Amino acid sequence: MFQKILIANRGEIACRVAATARRMAIKTVAVYSDADANAKHVGACDEAVHIGGSSPKDSYLRWERIIEAAKASGAQAIHPGYGFLSENEAFARACAEAGLVFIGPPPSAIQAMGLKAESKQLMEKAGVPLVPGYHGANQDTALLKAEAERIGYPVLIKASAGGGGKGMRAVDQPADFESALASCKREAIASFGDDAVLIEKYVQRPRHIEIQVFGDSHGNYVYLFERDCSVQRRHQKVLEEAPAPGMTDAMRRQMGGAAVAAARAVKYVGAGTVEFIVEQYPGGEMSFFFMEMNTRLQVEHPVTEAITGLDLVEWQLRVACGERLPIKQDELKIQGHAIEARICAENPDNNFLPATGRLNVARWPEHVAFRRNADAERFHEPAPVRIDAGFGQGDEISPYYDSMIAKLIVHGATREQALARLDEALSQTHIVGLATNVQFLRHVARSPSFAKADLDTALIPREQAVLFNQEPVGKVQAAAAAIAQALLDESAAEKADPFSRRDGWRSHGETIRRFEFDFHGERFNTQLTYRHDGRLHLAAGDANGLLEFADAPGGIDLQFAGLRQCVTVYAQGENDHVFTPRGATQILSIDLLAHAGEGQADAGRLTAPMPGKVVSFAVKAGDKVSKGQALAVMEAMKMEHTIAAPADGTVAELMFAPGDQVAEGAELLTLTA
Repeated sequence: MFQKILIANRGEIACRVAATARRMAIKTVAVYSDADANAKHVGACDEAVHIGGSSPKDSYLRWERIIEAAKASGAQAIHPGYGFLSENEAFARACAEAGLVFIGPPPSAIQAMGLKAESKQLMEKAGVPLVPGYHGANQDTALLKAEAERIGYPVLIKASAGGGGKGMRAVDQPADFESALASCKREAIASFGDDAVLIEKYVQRPRHIEIQVFGDSHGNYVYLFERDCSVQRRHQKVLEEAPAPGMTDAMRRQMGGAAVAAARAVKYVGAGTVEFIVEQYPGGEMSFFFMEMNTRLQVEHPVTEAITGLDLVEWQLRVACGERLPIKQDELKIQGHAIEARICAENPDNNFLPATGRLNVARWPEHVAFRRNADAERFHEPAPVRIDAGFGQGDEISPYYDSMIAKLIVHGATREQALARLDEALSQTHIVGLATNVQFLRHVARSPSFAKADLDTALIPREQAVLFNQEPVGKVQAAAAAIAQALLDESAAEKADPFSRRDGWRSHGETIRRFEFDFHGERFNTQLTYRHDGRLHLAAGDANGLLEFADAPGGIDLQFAGLRQCVTVYAQGENDHVFTPRGATQILSIDLLAHAGEGQADAGRLTAPMPGKVVSFAVKAGDKVSKGQALAVMEAMKMEHTIAAPADGTVAELMFAPGDQVAEGAELLTLTA
């Protein structure tokens, strides 16, 4: 076994690999960029090497520096994680030339499966069913458009070297094809250095089901069952689960057999995932088509670990050392059900706009980190709740990398139990300091479609009425929680004497205190009465009654307006972040003196919603524009974002040029009415 490995990645996957290596008594070396100098993965490893600037192209994609770091530190092998260099054939070859073991498949397998078009031609020869499409090398725009016409709309344009939903566009009609193609190619060249695309028929009610495969250098192969990854936004996964709901044993064997055949066709070694598009028909029947093979460990591998009781990173390390697979196919069994939720720094209610900033609060539910005792049998008992996090409280989320903060994995005896655990665990996940998708994930898990496993890749748009712009808490309960927290804070700051008791007792009469709030743009007044009997009476909107509260483990035991619940409030300046079992919200405590004289913001300015690069402007100074018209395209966190006109007007001035880097809040252009 290796004595020391270098982990050529960052975030939660670097921490995840380091955890298994530590259990196996393998020393680890981290690499880090300028932006990641204080990152969690740096401290998770035994030593760390700085490899360059904050941008991936200046650090995590500079494979020559990574190889130098491995050799200088005495590492014998490199684990690439996922993303970055994990599917880079040249990097895998360079590792071998430098005398280092690449913990992944051989370069020939990466090459064979790395380009979607070539891999589909290979799968066609192997007899694996394919979606109708064009996978040729000719990238002439006219030809591609003609192929789309031949296949029949709607079609899907996909970056041939792509993955993770980048460089992918669905097109419904010929008029939109060329603009979608140009955008797809821009994103592909930026993410993968290759703008070649393929065209496929867009399946109408598709499910995204993938098979985890493993091979060793002795010609042994197994499939570790399937994962359903149908819940997606922007072609990127949101929730993943295993096993796939509705999967029959017969279809599982068919798909597993096809996945193993795909792996055998390229003499695959290590962990890989064969992804299929599954078409659903009336009556419950399904058919599957090969989509692509990811020649690496997947983000969602923990759900497979949960239902099989295996450590896939340990398997990777052992296979890379030349060992045989420890288990045969007939020894593998499915135990229970697992679901993974990707917790990301983004605003779902604003088209999933990425967010950056500091994690002022990062509180996770009670969980068990992935581990196994050294004397354990080949299988382990899955944890009811597991957190794979790449960040902790106080860390910064930068604009340079993917927006994922952590993964929350739950396991239950049944899907229903796993769903209940997921909702409870998400309710106990408290993140303050930037926008996240935690509440959105709760809405998805509770949606009618997901709850009854009516799954396809259009679930989010289909259920948008119950997923977006939801307010499960309400201003009355938010205000009551904020007031209770304010009184608790005041009490803690005062000396414990009879005149500073928070229960409101007075020697005579009653005292009235007013609190004013802003709840999502709505001014809201409340009146708190300190009664002579020592109790507190609150009038908040239409609700009136006694306000009762007390310190409780992890929050406040709050009773008001006929509802008793445990709430947690984090005061950040004037903002109170309120977390309840029903959901979370924010409410602003108004200081009338501080807010006196505020005017309305200049509606004619258009500012960058996040740090990033200006890709293009669709207008020039003097152009007349209509509300909703696309004005500019920005790129941040490897994704493109369109800036639209908030109202009709005329472009007065463009403040930047394409290619410019801009800060969050920078004025991009101005409009006049």
